[in-house]
Amino acid sequence: MRFLRFLAVLTLSISSVVLPGCSDDQSPRSTDSEAEQAARALLETLSLEQKVGQMIQGEIAHVTPEDLRKYGLGSVLNGGGSFPGGEKDASIDDWLALADAFYLASIDTSEGSAGIPVIWGTDAVHGHNNVVGATLFPHNIGLGAAGDPALVAAISGATAREVKATGIDWIFAPTVAVARDYRWGRTYESYSSDPQVVASYAGGMVEAMQAEGIVATTKHFVGDGGTFSGVDRGDTRLSLEILIEQHGAGYKPAIAAGVQTVMASFNSWNGEKVHGNKQLLTDVLRGDLGFDGFVVSDWNGIGEVKDCADDDCPQAINAGIDMVMVPEDWLSTLENLVAQVRSGVISEARIDEAVLRILKIKFESGLMQRGLPSKEGRPLRSQVGSEEHRALARDAVRRSLVLLKNDNQLLPLDPAGHYLVVGEGADNIGMQSGGWTISWQGTGNTNADFPTGTSLLDGFVEQVAKAGGKVYHDEPVPEGVEVDAVIAVFGESPYAETQGDISSLAWQQPNFEDLALLSQYQKQGLSIVSVFLSGRPLWVNREINASTAFVAAWLPGSEGAGVADVLFRQADGSVQHEFVGRLPMAWPSADINGNDRDLAVVDAAFSRGYGLTSDMSPQVALLNEEPRSKPLSLDRPVFAGGARGQWRLYLGNRLDWVIASGPRGGSTKDNQLSVSVIDRRVQEDSRRVEWTGDGKRPSQIYFRADIPINIKEMSATGGAIVMDIRLVQKPVDLVKMRMDCTWPCSGELDVTEHLQGLETEVWHRLAIPLACFEAAGTNMGAVDVPFLMSTPGVFTIDLAEVTLVEKNSDAKLLNCPTQEVASL
Repeated sequence: MRFLRFLAVLTLSISSVVLPGCSDDQSPRSTDSEAEQAARALLETLSLEQKVGQMIQGEIAHVTPEDLRKYGLGSVLNGGGSFPGGEKDASIDDWLALADAFYLASIDTSEGSAGIPVIWGTDAVHGHNNVVGATLFPHNIGLGAAGDPALVAAISGATAREVKATGIDWIFAPTVAVARDYRWGRTYESYSSDPQVVASYAGGMVEAMQAEGIVATTKHFVGDGGTFSGVDRGDTRLSLEILIEQHGAGYKPAIAAGVQTVMASFNSWNGEKVHGNKQLLTDVLRGDLGFDGFVVSDWNGIGEVKDCADDDCPQAINAGIDMVMVPEDWLSTLENLVAQVRSGVISEARIDEAVLRILKIKFESGLMQRGLPSKEGRPLRSQVGSEEHRALARDAVRRSLVLLKNDNQLLPLDPAGHYLVVGEGADNIGMQSGGWTISWQGTGNTNADFPTGTSLLDGFVEQVAKAGGKVYHDEPVPEGVEVDAVIAVFGESPYAETQGDISSLAWQQPNFEDLALLSQYQKQGLSIVSVFLSGRPLWVNREINASTAFVAAWLPGSEGAGVADVLFRQADGSVQHEFVGRLPMAWPSADINGNDRDLAVVDAAFSRGYGLTSDMSPQVALLNEEPRSKPLSLDRPVFAGGARGQWRLYLGNRLDWVIASGPRGGSTKDNQLSVSVIDRRVQEDSRRVEWTGDGKRPSQIYFRADIPINIKEMSATGGAIVMDIRLVQKPVDLVKMRMDCTWPCSGELDVTEHLQGLETEVWHRLAIPLACFEAAGTNMGAVDVPFLMSTPGVFTIDLAEVTLVEKNSDAKLLNCPTQEVASL
């Protein structure tokens, strides 16, 4: 109770203080000097265990209110795809109830904790993107195209209000990465390849967010957008001067605006992981740039430092990490830190320094005086997905569109016309919103998950219906009706972080499904408007050449109808909204760098800052359609962190053979087969597959594509299917693997003996020759299921990678198991 009395006295002493940007009805926030004095006084009352507890951040799927009551953790977070009770459709009340439960547990001193309020952080990177019904704004790359710092600041404030409405205190944004190689899977998190554009946004976003009483985070310090070959978590090879000039530009205005936290970056700098680099985290960030808040690590980021583990890295603490984001192993991390202080590996002075910084921000932000999260959140619940915020998002969508080509001034279209709308992205809010949308990867969503959102198709129908025109989609165009134009909406499927890394900027090589779609209508002499949904500029020369008009729409978020506001004129023929977006990054004219494929593409078809308006009439010259390089191999990844390319993961049995595995996994209707998400090397990069059958009927897991692929050449050259698996429990019944060529065309192998001979709890890299499946009946010219594993019994594996390879180089090659024609 000593702390509670201390807090009561302190609250009275600062209750009259209102900082600039806080209205009278907002929580009082201490001035810097008051906050530091209060934090220092509180620090002196804490035991070592209580101090270290403040430095730990666990994830809500792995931390309970009781844990906070007992161990006094300083923070919790909800990772992408993590919800109260694990329920995707959790209501605002559910979020508030959990926030209240965590808060009340954190101030409870009955079990020995210090009673310090917990701070809850979330990745609200394009709106409150973990909450169903929240407003989803365009991803950063689209906001970079809009070129309006005031608009971006307004979005930051709106996002903060929606986050506050759910009882959460802290947003892991803004991201101030400067993307230099678009092969990087996080390119869409960058506003621009120009450091000055990024810098122009950073300060205003921080001010707008923190004015709402939400703690902001500038991330990721430093160099995340400059890694060699665009590899996520890779190595940024620059001098310190250039590193800070290019990739540190956003931190200077953010720090000047008073940003309260900075997140360390996963990448290395000249071979050394940033999470363990004292020069960067302490000397540069604090000494040179003047940051005085606290530094939080990224998800298990300390475990990537040399000689460290996820729960054991004194090097990171000594380098300058103040709070450790350790989602699952938080208790062992706490215990290890206490032991390392007692042994002298970490000084208690360093712990005091870190905790003082954390407590200072808790006082400065008003958290220490705020009370129940629901008290402030409930009055704001109407802000979540409000009409005002959706209108702001729709305006941002309009301003983000970049017109790359507009032959014959086709755009804007006459809304009284007849239009055929095609393409996977036309009526797909999940696809148009990209990664970090409800789930971490943005996968597993349907339009029903966006109750107030609009697809691009919704906008087209809305515009055309008002003027008496007609949109045809999923229905044949009646005989005799002339279509004025085809609107094709296509692009990238959602991804996040490492799972978005690519080796070439070429779009859909060697399969050209979207080009085939465009060519179909081009041959008919129809005008084609292509709307390209992507998280980065890509080499789409063929698709641009096949289009009459081509629009880079980026990842617009939940308000897709904003696209139609620009694509269509008013009914009276006037321009409704002009194309004002300009390229925030140059659009490539090649698939790879012609001199060194490890380097970024520097040749541009359209330079940064390019963008047509509807009244301009240049005819875009025919673009080169020949790639500079064929793929290095015929290899086709099927699963690597997630299902890759056209592949999708399914599970099933006789009750339902086709159950899509979602972002968090899934299970059969009888629960005899389940898939869950686990970490191997990085966050959620593997799957645990558990069979609990009774031996009567098989259940199966498999990857399938809608369009079969031809791997005859791969099979003829000795190709194989390679998989990284770890046996958790050996099989007790037959295990079969299949490769299908549109069922019932299939080849099946009995792999039971091979699997039973493997050591458990050890990762194995195994290869089965494609020829084995071909001999068993698979037509290699039309493979739609490259991997299927089934058993009727009990069996558990962890699965990390599945790849169709041209040549096996490092996997244990299995002789052809028993072959038979499948018949389930």
